[in-house]
Amino acid sequence: MTDAPLVTVLDDEPAIRDMLTEALEQAGFRTRAFSRATEFEAALRTTTPDVALVDLGLPDRDGLTLVHRLALEQGAKVIIISGRAQVQDRITGLELGADDYVTKPFEAAEVIARIRARLRKPAARPQATTAHFGTWVAHFDRFTLDDGTQEIPFSQAEAEVLRLFLEAPKRLITRAQMQESLGGTAGDSFDRAMDVRISRLRTKLGEDPKNPRLIKTIYGAGYIFLGDVRWA
Repeated sequence: MTDAPLVTVLDDEPAIRDMLTEALEQAGFRTRAFSRATEFEAALRTTTPDVALVDLGLPDRDGLTLVHRLALEQGAKVIIISGRAQVQDRITGLELGADDYVTKPFEAAEVIARIRARLRKPAARPQATTAHFGTWVAHFDRFTLDDGTQEIPFSQAEAEVLRLFLEAPKRLITRAQMQESLGGTAGDSFDRAMDVRISRLRTKLGEDPKNPRLIKTIYGAGYIFLGDVRWA
């Protein structure tokens, strides 16, 4: 089916590439597989995948260098598949814009479930691409925050969370609501991804981490965005 979502697999291990592509195609996805970062980057010049599975331990480049480009420039959903189980690797990958992180060894069924979760259509979004709040202007068409003196870029992953807050100011947003709206898979990986994105947004907004003015944590419940928002 030509309209089926395209999932790319970037991994230098033939057994993993074959296992994933076979399972994905049986699940109804289109696939393209690559063993080198250079091959994958060449393909990105003409094709953007719906979801990219990216290994970190590539022979010609660290996969982390591709994650930010895929998420920010290409607008693809990115799921890291890696043998690196250290917390810092997970944090770095999520900070760079990855949507999820799966540690090897894994079952193909788990990866497919995470892909489907990321591809679930979110709730309808307003057509406006610019939001004003406080001294800030968020430009979702070019992924920047502007305070009148500088423009600070944010990733596709951060944009999803920021837009969720700006569409529901002064209302509690629970973790469950975030998971449902953003299409993530509930669990530690999703919670870690949200923590990282919110922390990075607070930093970019100049928030005091001990007493944030805009994105307030309601412990045990969720978050509230406290600013007044005007869409344009």
